[in-house]
Amino acid sequence: MTNELTPKFNPTEVEAGRYEKWLEADVFKPSGNPDAEPYSIVIPPPNVTGKLHLGHAWDTTLQDIIIRQKRMQGFDTLWLPGMDHAGIATQAKVAARLAEDGILPQDLGREKFLDKVWEWKDEYATTIKEQWGKMGISVDYSRERFTLDEGLSQAVRKVFVQLYNKGWIYRGEKLINWDPKAMTALSDIEVIHKEIDGAFYHITYQIEGSDEFVEIATTRPETFLGDTAVIVNEKDERYKHLVGKNVILPIINRVIPILTDDHADMEKGTGVVKITPAHDPNDFEVAMRHDLPMINMMNNDGTINENGGKYEGLDRFEARKQIVADLKELGQLVDIKPVRHEVGHSERTGVVVEPRLSTQWFVKMDELAKKAIANQTTEDAVEFYPPRFNDTFMQWMENVHDWVISRQLWWGHQIPAWYNEAGEMYVGEEAPEGEGWTQDEDVLDTWFSSALWPFSTMGWPDENSADFKRYFPTSTLVTGYDIIFFWVSRMIFQSLEFTGKSPFHNVLIHGLIRDEEGRKMSKSLGNGIDPMDVIEKYGADALRWFLSNGSAPGQDVRFSYDKMDAAWNFINKIWNVSRYILMNAEDVSADAVSSALTKVANKTAGNVTDRWILTRLNDTARRVTEQMDKFEFGVAGHILYNFIWDEFANWYLELTKEVMFGEDEAEKDITRAVLLHVLDQVLRLLHPIMPFFTEEIFEKLPNTSGSIVVAEYPKVRPEFNDDKASEGVAMLIELITAVRNIRAEVNTPLSKAVPMLIKSEHADFLNAVSPYISRFTNPSELTIAKDLAVPEQAMSAVVTGAELYLPLAGLINIEEEIARLEKELAKWQKELDLVNKKLGNERFVANAKAEVVQKEKDKLADYQEKFDTVKARIAELKEN
Repeated sequence: MTNELTPKFNPTEVEAGRYEKWLEADVFKPSGNPDAEPYSIVIPPPNVTGKLHLGHAWDTTLQDIIIRQKRMQGFDTLWLPGMDHAGIATQAKVAARLAEDGILPQDLGREKFLDKVWEWKDEYATTIKEQWGKMGISVDYSRERFTLDEGLSQAVRKVFVQLYNKGWIYRGEKLINWDPKAMTALSDIEVIHKEIDGAFYHITYQIEGSDEFVEIATTRPETFLGDTAVIVNEKDERYKHLVGKNVILPIINRVIPILTDDHADMEKGTGVVKITPAHDPNDFEVAMRHDLPMINMMNNDGTINENGGKYEGLDRFEARKQIVADLKELGQLVDIKPVRHEVGHSERTGVVVEPRLSTQWFVKMDELAKKAIANQTTEDAVEFYPPRFNDTFMQWMENVHDWVISRQLWWGHQIPAWYNEAGEMYVGEEAPEGEGWTQDEDVLDTWFSSALWPFSTMGWPDENSADFKRYFPTSTLVTGYDIIFFWVSRMIFQSLEFTGKSPFHNVLIHGLIRDEEGRKMSKSLGNGIDPMDVIEKYGADALRWFLSNGSAPGQDVRFSYDKMDAAWNFINKIWNVSRYILMNAEDVSADAVSSALTKVANKTAGNVTDRWILTRLNDTARRVTEQMDKFEFGVAGHILYNFIWDEFANWYLELTKEVMFGEDEAEKDITRAVLLHVLDQVLRLLHPIMPFFTEEIFEKLPNTSGSIVVAEYPKVRPEFNDDKASEGVAMLIELITAVRNIRAEVNTPLSKAVPMLIKSEHADFLNAVSPYISRFTNPSELTIAKDLAVPEQAMSAVVTGAELYLPLAGLINIEEEIARLEKELAKWQKELDLVNKKLGNERFVANAKAEVVQKEKDKLADYQEKFDTVKARIAELKEN
């Protein structure tokens, strides 16, 4: 049989070679249909420092779900891939690899070192693309970009020069964050504050010309080498007599003044504060107010420089130990008090960051921030999902500092500034003419080029680029909340400045993936999960299902192998359902399916279960599409799961066996056609989330051609809606379930036939579907009537539209049955209370949609009927 599926789903076999076939067929490229609405996404570029992690797998999965669905819905979709050069991280990785062979970057020089980095980039970019393929992401590789491409480099130079010419980029000496390991400046958001064990060192400074001392406290005693003043508060009576005098720095014996400044807090410590302007941001501000000298006492690598006297050449922390020992010997170390405090660490190298005075390039942020803030009140505002992250964005923009953009690296966009021996500086997109010019050695912060990603990848600065005109602004960005400041914010203010538009319409924010205990995954904890290992065991479809259904937008998710098992089981369930259908319907033609569906819709053929499943399919397609449009992938997945597993597989498929094992061939043909149609639509609904196995099964359906990637996404077909069929089969299912529950309570297996009575206003319908009732409940005799005598000794249940009685004399205990019914009565009372509370809420009734309010009213009527019936039954049993 050509359409046969293997008895058991094997993800490795199903996914092998599938991605390459998609690429060969060019199904991921834009349709080019000028009448189609464009929908574009640019991938958040992974850096080329190694393998993809689960967080990036989450990004790409959600974006792929969006783009695959939009492609199937007929949009002209572009998903543009690319990678980030990741300056600090990549340079550090390559330097570490060279160090294994005893080679330092300085041994090679800039150009040869960069050749090694490009080799690294090519190696790891290939790895990343292979991993993308395993994930199944449907990007257009003909448009792939890299942040150091010439086109993107041109955009970077243009942006730099324009901002410089406006006075919004400047070069100056300021206090910045310094990474002594990478030996480069860092921006504020590249510093992670961690709690560590430290100490307050209490040191005395002698007053010049007297035997009096003042006491200061510091967590960094080595910085006293760069002290240029001590301050007290002018209101502090303890020290008024000392203002204007000097103190002598111990060991180095430098004399510095005692000044007054509000920065000195009388209530904090001794009230005397040492000022080290070149190594503390608050001290820097004090120095600016008092025109104090600024002494940098540290080299680029964190060792003490020539300003450190006898400590020159020592590492900063070794210098600390020596200084503390020397102060103790001098008798000027009063006390050491342990403290737990937050200290800044480099986001890239992990070392303690050193605040340090340095000449760097900065972006002046005030005007750029104002524009971004104002834009969020316009029609062009970026929509954040969940909306609370708009507040996160706004708060950061309202409090943003100037952005230090220069990095003391070789890998990256070299700053387009040149200097000559005459002390002149030239800034331009190209090198200046003439001899004697030397380009600035520094490169730009990686995020400077990444901030241009949505439009630089589309051909900007050529605003006549076809892609820029058609696909910019992009439609949706998906990323984690941890890079709102690093990347999202910068893309917004740069795009507004240089294109006049927001870079994207929507930003979907997801959380972090944590381990099963809720801990953040990290190398130190050893709890990281490689997505490729997960794919090797479960397949990409199972991983994608987990990633899309793990949490709501903005929420963290816990990785769990139990959840992966559940995902695999779900796929295997669909696989087995598909196998059953293909075995029974492989020869049904497209015309036969179309004709059968028309007959079912017109009620000239088929049965109530056929009309029910088509109605439920309609409702599922509508609700899934609504939730996907709101980026509620978890809700959409839950709706799909319930329909596929419960309604389609567990109920409709089983109900069809009454027909398939019967003698009516015409009815079998209708059932086969409906089965095929529902399976086809289920695969299309699932495809954006789980592309591999849905394509595998789709190919084997008897009436499909081409790839499911470009197949039409399911739409609601009003002709299939049949509310009566839906309500009727719902009642049928509730009845069958109630019988099974009662049998289980009295330990009466389904194999043992028992009498059954059903009292219902819908007796005609229930008699019509009695073959189903008999097949699934095994009654010895079945009585269905609008009115009938209720047996005294019987188990009972109330379902919507019917009362069920199983006369099981000798098997039931009246008192236990009353107790069971009283629990059921309490359940319905609880439901009534909840609905009444909701309907009693004036705000809910006034603001909710009319259909939502009506749904609650319908629930109220249903629960009330069940409550009254159970209450009456309890009364009957008590009377007897």
